[in-house]
Amino acid sequence: MGDTKRKRGRKPKNPNPSETLESPSSTTALDDVFSVCNVEIIPSTTTTTCTSSAAATTIAARPRGRPRKLPKLPENPESLPPQPLPIILSPSRRVPNGNAIGGGAGGGELGGDSIGGRVVPAMDAVVKVFCVHTEPNFSLPWQRKRQYSSSSSGFVIRGRRVLTNAHSVEHYTQVKVKKRGSDTKYLATVLAIGTECDIAMLTVNDDEFWEGVSPLEFGELPALQDAVTVVGYPIGGDTISVTSGVVSRIEILSYVHGSTELLGLQIDAAINSGNSGGPAFNDKGNCVGIAFQSLKHEDVENIGYVIPTPVIQHFIQDYEKNEAYTGFPILGVEWQKMENPDLRTATGMKPDQKGVRIRRVDPTAPESGVLKSSDIMLSFDGVDIANDGTVPFRHGERIGFSYLVSQKYTGDSSAIKVLRDSEILNFNIKLASHRRLIPAHSKGSPPSYYIIAGFVFTTVSVPYLRSEYGKDYEYEAPVKLLDKLLHSMPQSPNEQLVVVSQVLVADINIGYEDIVNTQVLAFNGKPVKNLKSLTEMVENCDDEYLKFDLEYEQVFLLSLYMNVHSSTCSCYTATFMCALLCR
Repeated sequence: MGDTKRKRGRKPKNPNPSETLESPSSTTALDDVFSVCNVEIIPSTTTTTCTSSAAATTIAARPRGRPRKLPKLPENPESLPPQPLPIILSPSRRVPNGNAIGGGAGGGELGGDSIGGRVVPAMDAVVKVFCVHTEPNFSLPWQRKRQYSSSSSGFVIRGRRVLTNAHSVEHYTQVKVKKRGSDTKYLATVLAIGTECDIAMLTVNDDEFWEGVSPLEFGELPALQDAVTVVGYPIGGDTISVTSGVVSRIEILSYVHGSTELLGLQIDAAINSGNSGGPAFNDKGNCVGIAFQSLKHEDVENIGYVIPTPVIQHFIQDYEKNEAYTGFPILGVEWQKMENPDLRTATGMKPDQKGVRIRRVDPTAPESGVLKSSDIMLSFDGVDIANDGTVPFRHGERIGFSYLVSQKYTGDSSAIKVLRDSEILNFNIKLASHRRLIPAHSKGSPPSYYIIAGFVFTTVSVPYLRSEYGKDYEYEAPVKLLDKLLHSMPQSPNEQLVVVSQVLVADINIGYEDIVNTQVLAFNGKPVKNLKSLTEMVENCDDEYLKFDLEYEQVFLLSLYMNVHSSTCSCYTATFMCALLCR
């Protein structure tokens, strides 16, 4: 009883710390301050009214003693200087100069160099992209898969155009865009798709879409630790989302969608499904990149990647110059580091010379006419190449010399200095886009195929391997196909890897049912260069037998007159016997 007895005297001035932070009730008027990462609550300075029950509780609990005197207000309240509202900021998101990263939600703008006050107006240029996809079925190339829908992000640029990711509109059937705060979806037209750089350009023909929309301006390439803000429409909600972080790394990255290596930014802001195609802003409100992929691994967290402005500008200028996307050129060579001193001495390099050794030259590339294996590449366009294959980038930074190549356009010329037999040679080489024996993508085209007597012939590509063996095709596919994928170079510009995909069982192909994904090397003794040449040779064949030479010394034959052109075969066999569906 002694503990519950009320103590007499004046109420202490400092309240209990545990009672200072109360959860706001539904009847309390509050001002919200939205920081880039989260929502902060600011208590209002105005006096709120309480319900009768709450008032009764307050009166009953009023302490004894003299009531506190209220401050006397002046007769003219307008003479009081304006008092700034207290702002609660997240302590983990502050820039080096001490200004917090955040912005007002009620239309006000924070002072200083805050990102929020400058980025919020530019959010009106961020749009939501809706796409209906219809992918080809590479395993059954005469069919298409069931269509599906997806949503991603994009943003408006000058020239009444919209940028988004290429994988957001891959195999598109219909594309629509919706502005922020609008309930109308506008039909969009795809102008260009850059598969290598994972960027797509759209436009909208409806003039109503462009009313009140200001295009975004591009900023310079950010430096390390620069603050960035990613805006888009990720999974988890329908409204616009804002996340923030800093630039963690700038280097040549692997672009998963295009299977290429280009300049990229690594940031620690969250990039989730739906963020693809959304802009990344700097502290001035300028766009410095496009969110396009993230790293998902149990040992990492908050690693996202952004396409930087040099790659974006290359894509835009390429389209404006050629009225189409022509791609990024590549130097058609494979090279080796020259960090070993004995290797440098054996190749005739002087102590002050640095460079990389050329291992192989693509026979279909323009470089094959001038460069040779074992040449030492010393410089590219006057920039010296180090023994590890890097070149100076910015103050205190180095980057792979492929960055210099990616800054060029298809058809441009470059000066290359090489060391050959202790002699320095200078060449002027015309750059071209790279072509692989097994393409990394189909660029939206349906697969080509040819069917005869139930044998399905098609060409191998990465989408085909993924369709046949799943996402882990790099482990599940046959070793020979993987070896050709990683190491083989085409010997002619139109060379393809033709395989027997499967055998559709029929009386005409008894005994051949187990042939699956086996390369076709020759037909009637003539080498098979591509699917078109195989089709022409079969259609123009006058020999008694159709003989197909496969890898692993396999052979299968078909009688030309008794089987293939027989009119007495069953209907099922006739369906697949002489179908010519090569696209």
